Amino acid sequence: LQTRLQAGQGYGNTLNCVLTVYRNESVAGFFKGMSFPLASIAVYSSVVFGVFSNTQRLLSQLRHRDSARAPALADVTLASMVAGFVSVGIGTPVDLVKIRLQMQTQPYIKANVKLKPIVPGFPVYRGPIHCFRTVLQKEGIAGIYRGAGAMLLRDVPGYCLYFIPYTFFCGWITPDGCISPNPSSIWLAGGVAGAISWGTATPMDVVKSRLQADGVYLNKYKGTLDCILQSYQNEGLKVFFRGITVNAVRGFPMSSAMFLGYELSLKAMKRDQTETNP
Repeated sequence: LQTRLQAGQGYGNTLNCVLTVYRNESVAGFFKGMSFPLASIAVYSSVVFGVFSNTQRLLSQLRHRDSARAPALADVTLASMVAGFVSVGIGTPVDLVKIRLQMQTQPYIKANVKLKPIVPGFPVYRGPIHCFRTVLQKEGIAGIYRGAGAMLLRDVPGYCLYFIPYTFFCGWITPDGCISPNPSSIWLAGGVAGAISWGTATPMDVVKSRLQADGVYLNKYKGTLDCILQSYQNEGLKVFFRGITVNAVRGFPMSSAMFLGYELSLKAMKRDQTETNP
Protein backbone atom coordinates (compact mmCIF):
# COMPACT_ATOMS: atom_id res chain seq x y z
CA LEU A 1 0.00 0.00 0.00
CA GLN A 2 2.78 2.42 0.91
CA THR A 3 4.50 2.06 -2.48
CA ARG A 4 1.25 2.29 -4.46
CA LEU A 5 0.18 5.45 -2.61
CA GLN A 6 3.55 7.14 -2.97
CA ALA A 7 4.51 6.22 -6.54
CA GLY A 8 1.27 5.04 -8.13
CA GLN A 9 -1.49 6.83 -9.98
CA GLY A 10 -5.19 7.17 -9.18
CA TYR A 11 -5.29 6.26 -5.48
CA GLY A 12 -7.26 8.85 -3.53
CA ASN A 13 -6.57 7.53 -0.05
CA THR A 14 -5.54 4.41 1.85
CA LEU A 15 -8.99 2.79 1.78
CA ASN A 16 -9.36 3.43 -1.94
CA CYS A 17 -5.91 1.92 -2.49
CA VAL A 18 -6.86 -1.20 -0.51
CA LEU A 19 -10.09 -1.68 -2.46
CA THR A 20 -8.45 -1.02 -5.85
CA VAL A 21 -5.60 -3.47 -5.24
CA TYR A 22 -8.01 -6.14 -4.01
CA ARG A 23 -10.41 -5.62 -6.90
CA ASN A 24 -7.69 -5.73 -9.57
CA GLU A 25 -5.22 -8.22 -8.12
CA SER A 26 -7.07 -10.06 -5.30
CA VAL A 27 -5.25 -10.91 -2.05
CA ALA A 28 -2.03 -11.79 -3.90
CA GLY A 29 -1.61 -8.12 -4.82
CA PHE A 30 -0.87 -7.23 -1.18
CA PHE A 31 2.11 -9.61 -1.11
CA LYS A 32 3.91 -8.59 -4.29
CA GLY A 33 7.65 -8.15 -3.86
CA MET A 34 7.60 -9.77 -0.41
CA SER A 35 10.06 -12.63 -0.99
CA PHE A 36 13.23 -10.58 -1.44
CA PRO A 37 12.76 -8.40 1.69
CA LEU A 38 11.68 -11.49 3.64
CA ALA A 39 14.87 -13.33 2.66
CA SER A 40 17.12 -10.40 3.56
CA ILE A 41 15.43 -8.87 6.63
CA ALA A 42 17.42 -10.97 9.11
CA VAL A 43 20.76 -9.86 7.62
CA TYR A 44 19.62 -6.26 7.29
CA SER A 45 18.34 -5.98 10.88
CA SER A 46 21.33 -7.75 12.40
CA VAL A 47 23.74 -5.43 10.57
CA VAL A 48 21.84 -2.26 11.55
CA PHE A 49 21.43 -3.18 15.22
CA GLY A 50 24.95 -4.64 15.35
CA VAL A 51 26.52 -1.47 13.91
CA PHE A 52 24.48 0.68 16.29
CA SER A 53 25.44 -1.35 19.40
CA ASN A 54 29.11 -1.73 18.50
CA THR A 55 29.46 1.95 17.61
CA GLN A 56 27.98 2.89 21.00
CA ARG A 57 30.41 0.57 22.79
CA LEU A 58 33.35 1.91 20.78
CA LEU A 59 32.43 5.51 21.62
CA SER A 60 32.04 4.68 25.32
CA GLN A 61 35.43 2.99 25.26
CA LEU A 62 37.09 5.95 23.55
CA ARG A 63 35.42 8.56 25.77
CA HIS A 64 35.35 6.87 29.17
CA ARG A 65 37.62 3.81 28.83
CA ASP A 66 34.59 1.71 29.70
CA SER A 67 32.60 0.04 26.90
CA ALA A 68 29.85 -1.03 29.34
CA ARG A 69 29.09 2.53 30.43
CA ALA A 70 25.68 3.95 29.48
CA PRO A 71 26.10 6.02 26.30
CA ALA A 72 25.49 9.76 26.28
CA LEU A 73 22.97 11.37 23.92
CA ALA A 74 25.78 12.41 21.55
CA ASP A 75 26.99 8.80 21.40
CA VAL A 76 23.49 7.49 20.63
CA THR A 77 23.08 10.13 17.92
CA LEU A 78 26.40 9.33 16.23
CA ALA A 79 25.79 5.58 16.46
CA SER A 80 22.34 6.08 14.90
CA MET A 81 23.82 8.07 12.01
CA VAL A 82 26.45 5.40 11.34
CA ALA A 83 23.76 2.68 11.40
CA GLY A 84 21.62 4.70 8.97
CA PHE A 85 24.56 5.20 6.61
CA VAL A 86 25.46 1.49 6.61
CA SER A 87 21.83 0.43 6.14
CA VAL A 88 21.68 2.15 2.74
CA GLY A 89 24.30 -0.19 1.30
CA ILE A 90 22.15 -3.24 2.06
CA GLY A 91 18.67 -1.75 1.89
CA THR A 92 18.76 0.10 -1.44
CA PRO A 93 18.94 -2.96 -3.76
CA VAL A 94 16.32 -4.79 -1.69
CA ASP A 95 13.91 -1.85 -1.79
CA LEU A 96 14.51 -1.33 -5.50
CA VAL A 97 13.56 -4.92 -6.35
CA LYS A 98 10.53 -4.81 -4.04
CA ILE A 99 9.24 -1.55 -5.52
CA ARG A 100 9.85 -2.58 -9.14
CA LEU A 101 7.89 -5.81 -8.59
CA GLN A 102 5.06 -3.93 -6.87
CA MET A 103 4.83 -1.21 -9.51
CA GLN A 104 5.47 -3.11 -12.75
CA THR A 105 1.79 -3.72 -13.49
CA GLN A 106 0.71 -0.16 -12.71
CA PRO A 107 -0.38 1.90 -15.71
CA TYR A 108 2.19 4.58 -16.48
CA ILE A 109 -0.12 7.32 -17.78
CA LYS A 110 2.61 9.61 -19.15
CA ALA A 111 4.89 6.90 -20.52
CA ASN A 112 6.11 7.28 -24.08
CA VAL A 113 5.98 3.69 -25.33
CA LYS A 114 8.35 4.52 -28.20
CA LEU A 115 11.17 4.64 -25.68
CA LYS A 116 10.71 1.03 -24.61
CA PRO A 117 8.68 -1.69 -26.31
CA ILE A 118 6.91 -2.68 -23.10
CA VAL A 119 3.19 -2.36 -22.67
CA PRO A 120 2.27 -0.72 -19.34
CA GLY A 121 0.04 -2.95 -17.26
CA PHE A 122 1.86 -6.20 -18.06
CA PRO A 123 4.62 -7.73 -15.90
CA VAL A 124 8.15 -6.76 -16.86
CA TYR A 125 9.93 -8.99 -14.33
CA ARG A 126 9.26 -12.68 -13.64
CA GLY A 127 10.44 -12.52 -10.03
CA PRO A 128 12.99 -10.94 -7.66
CA ILE A 129 16.06 -12.67 -9.11
CA HIS A 130 15.01 -11.85 -12.68
CA CYS A 131 14.32 -8.25 -11.64
CA PHE A 132 17.72 -7.87 -9.97
CA ARG A 133 19.56 -9.45 -12.92
CA THR A 134 17.65 -7.37 -15.50
CA VAL A 135 18.31 -4.07 -13.74
CA LEU A 136 21.98 -4.97 -13.25
CA GLN A 137 22.40 -5.89 -16.93
CA LYS A 138 20.59 -2.84 -18.31
CA GLU A 139 21.53 -0.15 -15.79
CA GLY A 140 24.61 -1.48 -14.01
CA ILE A 141 25.50 -0.91 -10.36
CA ALA A 142 24.11 2.63 -10.59
CA GLY A 143 20.71 1.16 -11.49
CA ILE A 144 20.75 -1.22 -8.53
CA TYR A 145 21.52 1.71 -6.23
CA ARG A 146 19.01 4.07 -7.81
CA GLY A 147 17.44 6.14 -5.04
CA ALA A 148 20.41 5.65 -2.67
CA GLY A 149 20.76 9.41 -2.18
CA ALA A 150 17.13 9.78 -1.15
CA MET A 151 17.42 6.71 1.07
CA LEU A 152 20.48 8.22 2.73
CA LEU A 153 18.53 11.42 3.44
CA ARG A 154 15.72 9.27 4.83
CA ASP A 155 17.68 6.77 6.93
CA VAL A 156 20.41 8.86 8.56
CA PRO A 157 17.96 11.25 10.31
CA GLY A 158 15.36 8.45 10.39
CA TYR A 159 17.51 6.18 12.52
CA CYS A 160 18.31 9.08 14.84
CA LEU A 161 14.56 9.44 15.36
CA TYR A 162 14.38 5.67 15.82
CA PHE A 163 17.05 4.90 18.40
CA ILE A 164 16.99 8.18 20.37
CA PRO A 165 13.22 8.09 21.17
CA TYR A 166 13.55 4.38 21.99
CA THR A 167 16.38 5.05 24.44
CA PHE A 168 14.48 7.97 25.99
CA PHE A 169 11.11 6.19 26.33
CA CYS A 170 12.74 3.00 27.61
CA GLY A 171 14.48 4.94 30.37
CA TRP A 172 11.33 6.92 31.14
CA ILE A 173 9.00 3.90 31.33
CA THR A 174 11.36 1.61 33.25
CA PRO A 175 10.77 1.90 37.04
CA ASP A 176 13.57 3.25 39.21
CA GLY A 177 15.77 0.53 40.61
CA CYS A 178 15.36 -1.84 37.66
CA ILE A 179 18.62 -2.84 35.99
CA SER A 180 17.01 -3.36 32.58
CA PRO A 181 13.61 -2.60 31.04
CA ASN A 182 10.91 -5.28 31.13
CA PRO A 183 9.44 -6.71 27.88
CA SER A 184 6.31 -4.52 28.02
CA SER A 185 8.44 -1.36 28.33
CA ILE A 186 10.59 -2.47 25.41
CA TRP A 187 7.52 -3.26 23.31
CA LEU A 188 5.88 0.10 23.99
CA ALA A 189 9.04 2.19 23.60
CA GLY A 190 9.95 0.38 20.38
CA GLY A 191 6.50 0.93 18.92
CA VAL A 192 6.44 4.65 19.73
CA ALA A 193 9.95 5.07 18.30
CA GLY A 194 8.95 3.24 15.11
CA ALA A 195 5.83 5.36 14.60
CA ILE A 196 7.83 8.59 15.12
CA SER A 197 10.66 7.50 12.84
CA TRP A 198 8.50 6.27 9.95
CA GLY A 199 6.10 9.19 10.23
CA THR A 200 8.84 11.81 9.98
CA ALA A 201 10.71 9.87 7.27
CA THR A 202 7.69 9.85 4.92
CA PRO A 203 8.67 12.86 2.72
CA MET A 204 12.02 11.32 1.70
CA ASP A 205 10.38 7.89 1.57
CA VAL A 206 8.04 9.25 -1.12
CA VAL A 207 11.01 10.56 -3.13
CA LYS A 208 12.88 7.25 -2.75
CA SER A 209 9.85 5.22 -3.83
CA ARG A 210 9.30 7.40 -6.90
CA LEU A 211 12.94 7.21 -7.95
CA GLN A 212 13.04 3.44 -7.59
CA ALA A 213 9.68 2.86 -9.29
CA ASP A 214 10.87 5.11 -12.11
CA GLY A 215 12.62 3.09 -14.78
CA VAL A 216 10.15 0.25 -15.30
CA TYR A 217 9.05 1.95 -18.54
CA LEU A 218 11.24 5.08 -18.76
CA ASN A 219 13.35 7.29 -16.55
CA LYS A 220 11.29 10.35 -15.68
CA TYR A 221 13.52 11.73 -12.93
CA LYS A 222 17.18 12.73 -13.31
CA GLY A 223 17.92 12.48 -9.61
CA THR A 224 16.74 13.21 -6.09
CA LEU A 225 16.45 16.99 -6.48
CA ASP A 226 14.70 16.67 -9.85
CA CYS A 227 12.21 14.21 -8.33
CA ILE A 228 11.48 16.62 -5.47
CA LEU A 229 10.97 19.56 -7.83
CA GLN A 230 8.80 17.67 -10.34
CA SER A 231 6.66 16.13 -7.60
CA TYR A 232 6.13 19.51 -5.94
CA GLN A 233 5.35 21.32 -9.22
CA ASN A 234 2.86 18.68 -10.36
CA GLU A 235 1.13 17.76 -7.09
CA GLY A 236 2.02 20.33 -4.46
CA LEU A 237 3.40 19.93 -0.94
CA LYS A 238 0.84 17.28 0.04
CA VAL A 239 2.51 14.72 -2.23
CA PHE A 240 5.38 14.35 0.27
CA PHE A 241 2.98 13.08 2.93
CA ARG A 242 1.45 10.30 0.89
CA GLY A 243 1.40 7.07 2.85
CA ILE A 244 2.18 8.73 6.18
CA THR A 245 -0.71 6.92 7.90
CA VAL A 246 0.40 3.54 6.56
CA ASN A 247 4.01 4.26 7.55
CA ALA A 248 3.14 5.31 11.10
CA VAL A 249 0.68 2.45 11.66
CA ARG A 250 3.00 -0.24 10.35
CA GLY A 251 5.97 1.31 12.16
CA PHE A 252 4.51 0.59 15.61
CA PRO A 253 4.12 -3.23 15.55
CA MET A 254 7.15 -3.75 13.30
CA SER A 255 9.47 -1.78 15.56
CA SER A 256 7.95 -3.23 18.74
CA ALA A 257 8.77 -6.74 17.54
CA MET A 258 12.21 -5.67 16.30
CA PHE A 259 13.34 -4.07 19.57
CA LEU A 260 11.79 -6.81 21.69
CA GLY A 261 13.60 -9.50 19.72
CA TYR A 262 16.84 -7.52 19.88
CA GLU A 263 16.75 -6.90 23.64
CA LEU A 264 15.67 -10.45 24.53
CA SER A 265 18.38 -11.90 22.28
CA LEU A 266 21.01 -9.73 23.99
CA LYS A 267 19.82 -10.83 27.43
CA ALA A 268 19.90 -14.49 26.41
CA MET A 269 23.42 -14.21 24.98
CA LYS A 270 24.69 -12.36 28.05
CA ARG A 271 23.15 -15.00 30.32
CA ASP A 272 24.76 -17.83 28.35
CA GLN A 273 28.11 -16.04 28.43
CA THR A 274 27.86 -15.61 32.21
CA GLU A 275 27.01 -19.28 32.71
CA THR A 276 29.86 -20.37 30.46
CA ASN A 277 32.40 -18.01 32.04
CA PRO A 278 31.36 -17.58 35.71
